[in-house]
Amino acid sequence: MKLASFEATGHATYGVVDTLGLYRPVSAAFQQAYPDLKSVIVAGALPALQAAAIGPGLPEDAVRLLPVIPNPGKLICVGLNYKSHVAETKRADSEYPSLFLRFNDSLAAHGDEVLRPAFSERFDWEGELAFVIGKGGRHIAKENAFDHIAGYACFNDVSVRDWQKHTHQFTPGKNFPGTAPFGPVLVTRDEVPDVTALTLETRVNGQVVQHASVGDLIFDIPTIVAYVSRFTPLSPGDVIATGTPGGVGDRREPPLYMKEGDVAEVEITGLGVLRNRIGTDHSAA
Repeated sequence: MKLASFEATGHATYGVVDTLGLYRPVSAAFQQAYPDLKSVIVAGALPALQAAAIGPGLPEDAVRLLPVIPNPGKLICVGLNYKSHVAETKRADSEYPSLFLRFNDSLAAHGDEVLRPAFSERFDWEGELAFVIGKGGRHIAKENAFDHIAGYACFNDVSVRDWQKHTHQFTPGKNFPGTAPFGPVLVTRDEVPDVTALTLETRVNGQVVQHASVGDLIFDIPTIVAYVSRFTPLSPGDVIATGTPGGVGDRREPPLYMKEGDVAEVEITGLGVLRNRIGTDHSAA
């Protein structure tokens, strides 16, 4: 299934995206039982969702998309997880995954305007694959990791590079509001038999800036799930972004950053295209 969270006629809901690309919201009774997509995943009710998506099919221009999971309990990001990105940053290889956290209010949806703070010119793209936890657990074995995944989506870990580099901790540059587009849909795991066969491509104004196979991850998804679940319980609806390949703007010669009016796209095989226009936040200029 392809699942989405969205607003229709001013009402926040969720449902299935059908083969025609129409958004079919779940019934009022189903949403009363499960208010949002995360609650469906928590209850293990994903198998019932398709039958509950009985609303009229709505074209994309009739809905306002929301982040696929607007309210994850944990939003964990993996850094430096492609050899090509490690090489361009000139960092040493790491024995363990490099992790940082994002706040929920840093999420954005497909089609949202992503705002660069006016006091920074170093606004950079990072196309990534994200996955959503479907079954919780602690100390999850690598061989069981995929049993804990509900599905996959595109993610853009947009970074304010100067704020990211104020110290060795990434947190400030990764948490400006609405700077992490996530979507447009969540594709359930059963529709992705081999995640390593997927190709990720990031484009800015139509120009390809990143292109890589998900199979090139240094720490693959089973390793990430096993490692993270050793130090914290994973819960249904948690989101993990797996890292970006080489080609970020900050490491180009000369550097290239996103500016107002640019359009960033992240496309992953079978998961759709996550597209956002860049704007400017003048609130604290």
